[in-house]
Amino acid sequence: MKYSKEYTVKEEHIDVQGIMDGLYYPFYMEYCRHSFIDEILGFNLEAEARKGINMVLSEYTINFVRSLKKDDIVTVTCELYRDKNDVPRLHFQQYIMLNNKVVTKGIFTGTCVPAAGGRPFIPDSLKPIIENAPVLE
Repeated sequence: MKYSKEYTVKEEHIDVQGIMDGLYYPFYMEYCRHSFIDEILGFNLEAEARKGINMVLSEYTINFVRSLKKDDIVTVTCELYRDKNDVPRLHFQQYIMLNNKVVTKGIFTGTCVPAAGGRPFIPDSLKPIIENAPVLE
């Protein structure tokens, strides 16, 4: 279940070298990931937080391949993977693409935790979706 959205690189994200500051690449991935989580997984982060369930990141890795410039129109992708050890984690593989070439790639790992504290878990509403997702190797 690959998902994608287009974004235009904003001028305020450009550094003194004329390229996008490395800080902003994960933000574009986050925008796409949050839309994926809401639209595809049916998990609205704001509504679930009001119910006491927080979806949080536990780790991520990013590889930068190319640089972006102001007004570049990029495609950001997001794809869900389940954990190979059946640990209560969600893995999101993401790419930022420009002209069908990889600019940045990353794996974002998260889970859900009770807002009041407690152990990580996967909500029942997400379990059937995750069970059908491929395993992250």
